[in-house]
Amino acid sequence: MSLSILAIVFLLSLFASIILGLPIAFSLILSAVATGLCMGGSATNPQIIALQLMQGSDSVTLMALPFFVLAGEFMNKGGLTRRIIDFCDILVGRVKGGLGYVTIFACLLFASLVGSAVASTAALGAILIPMMTDSGYNRAKSAGLVASANLVAPIMPPSVPMIIYGATASVSINALFLGGIAPAVYLTMIMCVVWFFVSRKDGVVSKKPKPTLKEAVKIFLDGLWALLLPVIVLVGLRGGIFTATEAGVVAVVYAILVGIFVYRELSPKLLFKGLVSGAKMSAVVMFLAATAQVAAYMLTISRIPQVITESLAPLVANPMLLNVVLQVIIILMGTCVDVVPTILIMTPIMLPLLNAAHIDLVYFGIVFTLANVLGLTSPPVGPVLNVACATGKVKMEEILPPVIPYYIIQCILVFVLILFPETITLPLKWIAGYEVLPMPNIITAIFGK
Repeated sequence: MSLSILAIVFLLSLFASIILGLPIAFSLILSAVATGLCMGGSATNPQIIALQLMQGSDSVTLMALPFFVLAGEFMNKGGLTRRIIDFCDILVGRVKGGLGYVTIFACLLFASLVGSAVASTAALGAILIPMMTDSGYNRAKSAGLVASANLVAPIMPPSVPMIIYGATASVSINALFLGGIAPAVYLTMIMCVVWFFVSRKDGVVSKKPKPTLKEAVKIFLDGLWALLLPVIVLVGLRGGIFTATEAGVVAVVYAILVGIFVYRELSPKLLFKGLVSGAKMSAVVMFLAATAQVAAYMLTISRIPQVITESLAPLVANPMLLNVVLQVIIILMGTCVDVVPTILIMTPIMLPLLNAAHIDLVYFGIVFTLANVLGLTSPPVGPVLNVACATGKVKMEEILPPVIPYYIIQCILVFVLILFPETITLPLKWIAGYEVLPMPNIITAIFGK
């Protein structure tokens, strides 16, 4: 059977399964089996499929994921969320629209502990949206701000999507983590700029009394315990003291100790709930990784990636244009497919193109992750939008207009990072000491060196 027909069978069976409402993991297996049946032979041998399932999750690198998920659960249940909000409120809570800036910076700080936009939106949204509404802010605008600001969570280390990409593409997760710091800061800055213009019309000043010096010092010191965790993780990764997986273990131990002995809010009951919640979230992602390995195996032996590679081969000579086209495809996919499945499906397909075009895989992974997470706030799927609607008690049609300005500026940021790679490569070299493959920016691409 021709490669083009096999590609059509794989894609049709995959998207038909998703449209029918099957979970992504089962859709991946179904599309892989359908493709294998068309090829015939031993492609659909149950032993081979079982072996690929095991190989998909049998990874030391992927072990970082459940540890960081668990650390985030323990820190959230141990009183971290409220202390981060109080910490940010001291810094920016007294200006016009101040609670919006508190939300944006709280999302950045919480992102350095959770790594998941959905989890961060659920945790912060339940507190911040009612708080903003009670202070006089529009409920839909508050929910839209919380949803959009939390897109920083999968970019700021520890990032769950970057762990998945690093394991799939066999690149350094340490470099990905440290390289994600600059884009996370850019995201936070552009969110503040957009919020500045949004809040000029209906922003309010906090009605909370200004804390005394003693109260401010107490809040500051209380928050430092929470903020020490990302510092420990990043310093350990940068200094080569531990790997990303070992950093996850350190984070879990630190979260338990702080939650029990410092904040004294992590009771045995909450500890158990955190274990259950972390296990459920990790199981979902690990099973996705396992089923994606089956799909990747079928794609490889059917040579479907070669068809896609050949169709985009003319762009290999222009790495910047190739990168733009790939990111546009990813942004469009994000409207109907979640982040982790997109990474697992697309990474094996894109790797031959990236290697042929000499695009650095760490640099690409950072931009790729950012383009992926934009789908979290774009309908019809928009998982973060759904969580924000639930926690903010607003309808989808109410939250979409406030989200659009943030979404547009975030899309622009993706293409700025492509047109000017130095926005990532230079901070990556300074922070991680990682030497990125030389890539042209838009100026050198047009005018030459």
